[in-house]
Amino acid sequence: MRRSAALLGLPLMMILAGCAPAATEPLGPGGAVGTPPDAAQRQAAFDRRATEIAGAWPPGGTWTSGYTPLQDPTVLVGEPDFTPATEAAFQDGWYRTVVTLPDTRPADGTARFLDGSTELPLISAAEAYRQLNQGGQGACPEAEPATAPPATAGPDAAVSSRPQGACAPLTVTKVELGTAPVHTTRGSAQVPAWLFTVAEIGAMVARVAVVPGAVGAVPEPHTPPAPTLRDLVSAQDIEAADGTTITYRLGVGSCDTGITPLVQEHDHVIVVGGTVVLPTDGCDDMLNLHPVEVTLAAPVGTRLVLDALSGAPLRLATG
Repeated sequence: MRRSAALLGLPLMMILAGCAPAATEPLGPGGAVGTPPDAAQRQAAFDRRATEIAGAWPPGGTWTSGYTPLQDPTVLVGEPDFTPATEAAFQDGWYRTVVTLPDTRPADGTARFLDGSTELPLISAAEAYRQLNQGGQGACPEAEPATAPPATAGPDAAVSSRPQGACAPLTVTKVELGTAPVHTTRGSAQVPAWLFTVAEIGAMVARVAVVPGAVGAVPEPHTPPAPTLRDLVSAQDIEAADGTTITYRLGVGSCDTGITPLVQEHDHVIVVGGTVVLPTDGCDDMLNLHPVEVTLAAPVGTRLVLDALSGAPLRLATG
């Protein structure tokens, strides 16, 4: 039962519990097919794979300069006081504004990284708001009052399908140019952003202010051939990378046991993944996201965090 490593970017709602069909048989002692590998073999298989992945990303690559984000350009600043309605509006990008938004681009701003800074051209507040406001594209039109059935209707008559307050746009009451924390290929950075004060959630919604043409593209990994040991599982995204701790999510099956996070550190990259003990009986072919944590020998710093199976840089999970 082989698990797919291609879940990066899939909505969480699409990932259900389970385990997927295998492309290869597990390798036992001495490479014998059909014998489940032990923990030492799984560790060794991961180490070989992680070393190959790290070697495919030579030091000093294009991702070590400029601005290449690894997360969504919309960032919450502060702790939002969400209700189901306001959270739905935030997720769907449904806004309205009661203030005038400047349409003039400001002077270049500075993105500050752990290893230096980069000057970047910026967009106007009005442009940022147009990127932020996805009204009409999401599933969150302004709430309609619930409609009671007419007095002549029977006791089983239904009310309106949209309850009052089920969803409503967020109101921008102020905008200012500041910075927001962004996970990048150079680690955590403070990046110029337009900060929109939103009345309904008691927090600010930041939209990165960098001109799209100045945003670098995430490099395509030169991935070595896939490992033959199917007990290796892939990292899907990062939940947090703070100091010497990385919290990330593995793509595993609901029938898997012995879920073990693994990490290999290099001077310029960090490779993460995991191993599992596969079930002996059949299982469905879906995956779920299992949070795990590893402790590093040195802080993450500017090092790129890579998935051990796909070789791709891991993005910061949002929502």
